[in-house]
Amino acid sequence: MAFIDYYKILGLEKNASTDDIKKAYRRLARKYHPDMNPSDKEAEKKFKEINEANEVLSNPENRAKYDKYGENWKHGEEYERARQQQRQQQQYSGNFGSGSSGADFGEGEDFSDFFQSMFGGGGSGFGKNSRGSASGKFKGQDVSAELNLGLKDAAKTHQQTFDINGKKVRITIPAGIYDGQQIKLKGHGNPGINGGPNGDLYITFNISEDKDFKREGDNLRTSVDLDLYTAVLGGDVNIRTLDGSVNLKVKPETQNGTTVRLKGKGFPVYKKEGESGDLYVTYNIKIPTNLTEKQKDLFQQLKNS
Repeated sequence: MAFIDYYKILGLEKNASTDDIKKAYRRLARKYHPDMNPSDKEAEKKFKEINEANEVLSNPENRAKYDKYGENWKHGEEYERARQQQRQQQQYSGNFGSGSSGADFGEGEDFSDFFQSMFGGGGSGFGKNSRGSASGKFKGQDVSAELNLGLKDAAKTHQQTFDINGKKVRITIPAGIYDGQQIKLKGHGNPGINGGPNGDLYITFNISEDKDFKREGDNLRTSVDLDLYTAVLGGDVNIRTLDGSVNLKVKPETQNGTTVRLKGKGFPVYKKEGESGDLYVTYNIKIPTNLTEKQKDLFQQLKNS
């Protein structure tokens, strides 16, 4: 398989910051998402490459390995162990005058031949015992993914299914998940090496802004327009909440910008069933327009009284 430059896939330089990687991934993922490019095989292929690049570069540990070992980054640690083993062999042989057992791997040298012999099935290689079976089991690569949710979706426990490396993964998302929160699914990463355990899947949640509510921890804020007559005389106003709407009593002579609290009508508390924050409602008093002459006269009388 030809080497894929993950930085090039995301249109980045090697010194790109974590924030640069995140922004580039989001921009390209939206551009090439299958929903935006139905029946477009090239876009589908590009989308998979973008996700693969992000899975590696967004994980600091995997990125460090990729920067050091390039296309062979998955097996870099095995290479280091094998190189140390060879040095010990050479030191042992030198002590008994038997000479070197083979050429050492130099710093910065191409590792392709080594990895081909070890993992490609050719040659004896390192990491095998006298019977030719694997001498070490290694955990598979961890995988990182992002999941975008609307605020209202994040407020309810629900299931979602998504694709990771061609496999369907279904998870239950608890109500109250936070923007930027990361969860780990043990064993849902890439397969292990030589029968080792699978890697883990790390999912980061991105919660988009909502047109009706602003989230502040477990509390929500919203605003509602209030006509002048209700503000002055009092009355009822309908307030939207996450789970429907409620009627709220407005006190007479309510001032513009007044904020009231609806206890327990905010955002669900993460993994605390039945608990929610509060909803804060701010009144925006609307001044009437297109008044008739009679209405203007009434306001004038109020002013002069």
